[in-house]
Amino acid sequence: MLDKTPPSTSESPVADFRRLLKSDQPFSALAPMQAISSLEFWKVMHQFGGPDVYFTEYFRVHSTSRPGKFILRSIDQNETGRPVVAQMIGNDIPSLIRMAKELEQHPIAGIDLNLGCPAPIVYKKCAGGGLLREPERVNRIIGALRNELDIPFTVKTRIGFENTDQYESLLEVFAKHDIDLLTVHGRTVKQMYRSAVDYDAIRKASRSVRCPVLANGNVHSATHALEVLKTSESAGWMIGRGAIRNPWIFDQIRAAMKGVPIPVPTGLDVLTYIETLFETLAIEPYEEKAHVMRLKKYINFIALGIEPEGDFLNSIRRTTSKKEFMTICKTHLNHRDPMPLEPFDIPMKPKDVLAGAHR
Repeated sequence: MLDKTPPSTSESPVADFRRLLKSDQPFSALAPMQAISSLEFWKVMHQFGGPDVYFTEYFRVHSTSRPGKFILRSIDQNETGRPVVAQMIGNDIPSLIRMAKELEQHPIAGIDLNLGCPAPIVYKKCAGGGLLREPERVNRIIGALRNELDIPFTVKTRIGFENTDQYESLLEVFAKHDIDLLTVHGRTVKQMYRSAVDYDAIRKASRSVRCPVLANGNVHSATHALEVLKTSESAGWMIGRGAIRNPWIFDQIRAAMKGVPIPVPTGLDVLTYIETLFETLAIEPYEEKAHVMRLKKYINFIALGIEPEGDFLNSIRRTTSKKEFMTICKTHLNHRDPMPLEPFDIPMKPKDVLAGAHR
């Protein structure tokens, strides 16, 4: 097992987060991921190093919405010692303000507005990435929330909807308001996760707004993270899928920043990670087949770092029992050889969930 990072001991999530925002040292965040960013997943991430700040999956906000109890658990029972930012998605200003005020009653470090979700079911309702087509509407929403919030208020965005024609207008909106952090995913909404990431566009944000900017999209190794930091001129990184594949990435980045050797997991370390995921993410009432199917969402990304031909991925996708699942994992990972730090380009069908650029 690789070394673990000790938890923070601060009693104030807001104070912790403000220190990160004001620091001249780069910092990391775990991206908000639907049906992934749970309390249990955070526990696993923290065991293997963990980010400097966690973002919840988004709270859906509309006229009759209430804070999701499952997401609230990740805030109220957070044991990582790291600050948690609660993310919201929606377009109705009174409802967003109401939800933000309710969330402020919980131990959050800040509120984040999602302007980047690329799911059609979301953007067709003019929420998430769909709002990027209407910069003036974004302006009104951000202005209203900023006026109502005393805690840090942050925004996560993409660089446009179908193209980047509105990007400069959006950056003007972000610069106009006193937001505390801007995270930029360097793709448009329509590009989903399939294209290369435009880190130059993130640099444009870093030079345009007054707040720190986090670079998001395909940060896949510590070496690459340093390259992204230089190219984007950002204040750090928000990492999602790359952290599922390699939960050590945050500690590896810390080592790279210090100029010390980057810790490299062995096959047995990755096997321990998968076993930890399997046990920690189990929910009641436990049903083995359903749990195996649930774990495949994570294994999809872990598989990108195991072998290049797709044999492991294709085998694990056919499993229906814990015994089959673990046997395949042990067949490929019961060794002490160092694992690759970069993802493999495994051949994929065009509509596969993993199809697209990973580095």
